[in-house]
Amino acid sequence: MKPASPRSASPQEALLRRMFDAAIASAQPAVCVPKHLPRAQSLGEGRLIVIGAGKASAAMARAVEDHWAGPLSGLVVTRYGYGVACQRIEIAEAAHPVPDSAGLQAAQRMLGLVSGLTAEDLVLCLISGGGSSLLPLPLPGLTLAMKQEVGRALLKSGATISEMNCVRRHLSAIKGGRLAAACYPARVLTLLISDVPGDLPIDIASGPTVADPTTCADALDIVCRYGIELPAAVRDVLESGRGESLKPGDARLADCQVRMVATPQMALEAAAAVARQAGYAAHILGDALEGEARDVGKVLAGMALQVAKRKQPFAAPCVLLSGGETTVTLRGNGKGGRNVECLLSMARALGGHPDIHALAGDTDGVDGQEEIAGAVCGPDTLQRAFAQGINPAQALDKNDGHGFFGALGDSVVTGPTLTNVNDFRAIVIDTPIA
Repeated sequence: MKPASPRSASPQEALLRRMFDAAIASAQPAVCVPKHLPRAQSLGEGRLIVIGAGKASAAMARAVEDHWAGPLSGLVVTRYGYGVACQRIEIAEAAHPVPDSAGLQAAQRMLGLVSGLTAEDLVLCLISGGGSSLLPLPLPGLTLAMKQEVGRALLKSGATISEMNCVRRHLSAIKGGRLAAACYPARVLTLLISDVPGDLPIDIASGPTVADPTTCADALDIVCRYGIELPAAVRDVLESGRGESLKPGDARLADCQVRMVATPQMALEAAAAVARQAGYAAHILGDALEGEARDVGKVLAGMALQVAKRKQPFAAPCVLLSGGETTVTLRGNGKGGRNVECLLSMARALGGHPDIHALAGDTDGVDGQEEIAGAVCGPDTLQRAFAQGINPAQALDKNDGHGFFGALGDSVVTGPTLTNVNDFRAIVIDTPIA
């Protein structure tokens, strides 16, 4: 399907985009990082070393530089195209979601940067979503190619982000608290921008600076559950227990602090404020909705139809907001992502209802592996698709959400947002016109 030019937005679509933009703006590092920085006086004679990884890490580093007058140095790694110019902190770029050698080299250099520190030093660790792929340093005996193979299998399996990160932690020389251990005896302050349901620090970039209560046995259970074939060396690491991460109570983590600076809930609240300013009641259904994207889409459509037809549990006009991270089990070879898959399923279930419009997008600006954040749908989406000879059901079967919405001119393209607070979904429900 050939992408079409973007259409002129309806008032409802314009509101959806304003809410999405407000959610992204609320999580910009320039806004949320400065108030969490330590005081320079707390350093004494020690040094400030800045490290980090994630799609927002470069912008976080820039926020640190802009608000820290004293000396500092460091290295952070971000996704290709997400770099931000810094003067004192080196910015490296690497691949996401499948890691590459640039990420491996950055991880090796980062460990070297924090070795030999003293108890007077402070390591400021800037972590955001995407860090798992950007710090792909394998345990001894494993290779980057092995981690790439396991990573691709996990992405296709339908495993949740928590399950994927559990496996990643037990194959890594830097995740699961190991980066903080390398900093010991220096103090470590980690600033987190959450992109995971529940905001668990251990699941954000696979927890490089926090204790991990999960085990190699848990990781093995996950790969068995999803029928993932492991290279022999990877299976040996898990079965032997050599991949065990740092556990709660480890003395090397005693002087490590974590602060959450931006979360999906904060982003949803910013969007809700925009909806209310436009005269709509705003209802946040949850910031941690998970499950198969197409199933979540059908459920959200059912809720929207109940509001539109029955005025239950809310009365229109209103907006339904939700976040979280759905999963996609690949069935076809289309160009898709979890947000457009959810939205396409939702559009089919809505059946062209005249009073319902929706948007689904990833706040990092990339849904799946396409440089497209998501898409919008409205009452005429299915009609316009059929008029072009596009079958929505077939597009969904092929996991071709980007192809579907791109052909209609309904894609949402933001470019690199320099932050990441997970998926964003908004449904506008109007009152029927008399």
